[in-house]
Amino acid sequence: MLSRTADNLFWMARHIERAENTARVLDVAHRTSLLPTDIEGAEAYLWYAPLNITGCAVDYEAKHGMAESRSVTHFMAFDPLNHSSIYSCLKHARENARAVRGAITSEMWESINTTWLEFNRLNSDINEERLPYLFEWVKERSHLFRGVTVGTILKDDAFNFNRLGTFLERADNTARILDVKYHILLPSVKDVGGAADYYQWGALLKSVSAFEAYRKIYRDVISPLRVAELLILRADMPRSLHACMNEVKNTLEIINGNTGHEARRRAGEQHAALHYGRIEDIFALGLHEYLTDFLERTDLLGQEIRNGYLLRRDEFATPHVRAAVQVQ
Repeated sequence: MLSRTADNLFWMARHIERAENTARVLDVAHRTSLLPTDIEGAEAYLWYAPLNITGCAVDYEAKHGMAESRSVTHFMAFDPLNHSSIYSCLKHARENARAVRGAITSEMWESINTTWLEFNRLNSDINEERLPYLFEWVKERSHLFRGVTVGTILKDDAFNFNRLGTFLERADNTARILDVKYHILLPSVKDVGGAADYYQWGALLKSVSAFEAYRKIYRDVISPLRVAELLILRADMPRSLHACMNEVKNTLEIINGNTGHEARRRAGEQHAALHYGRIEDIFALGLHEYLTDFLERTDLLGQEIRNGYLLRRDEFATPHVRAAVQVQ
């Protein structure tokens, strides 16, 4: 397969996954903002969380200043100048899909093209009351695209690069969400273990579709240690770091080839650390430190994948780079 084709397939999948993840983050932020609070500056504090998760807080502040509901929602959902906005992700996904029409099925193209056209229609008449519907719609369209992909495409290199992009992006997002909740979202130390803390951990689980899984596995009150264990080390949790790195490692081994040796080595190293890791050791090191290291390693893995298999020209990589999580 040509490296250009592999690059388009890889980023098509990453952008679809990133659009879904952004919708999940905004949905939780909107639901949380409806809770009553007497904390001064609570709105700005709450709305910095999705900006930090997506790594675009600096760009937002330069354009809008203080974080507030309406401007953050527009910036992250509809702003064409924000490369991590839902608008930009769906646009880039469609452009990448159009560039490789011969490598994907007609059903895949129709799904992604329809999503882009309908999003622009929804964008023209969206209001505050309809935002939850929009976020659910984005998630459903992402699920539909993955289902169509698995159900129609040959299990060849095109399928593998698509899958590689999906799970690398998902691992990055799960780590960001967990890190931001643990260090940024909670308003004050006195709220730890309180109603706000419980709701926020529950909202985090719902943002990664893990609330029911947590209840089924632990059958107990929500605790940070167990949430972290579920989202980091559980191989049977679809959006956990362990599950994502399972897929990345296995996919790279299937692709194989004469290049990409360093990418396969890094993927195997990260997978082994998650496979044999213990949550007690992670908390002893520090959850933020662990997740920051994971994000750095994931970024390096993405660079090695690009060096080994994809386009190497800087202009193709620059729009997709996301800043690291900033703890304030």
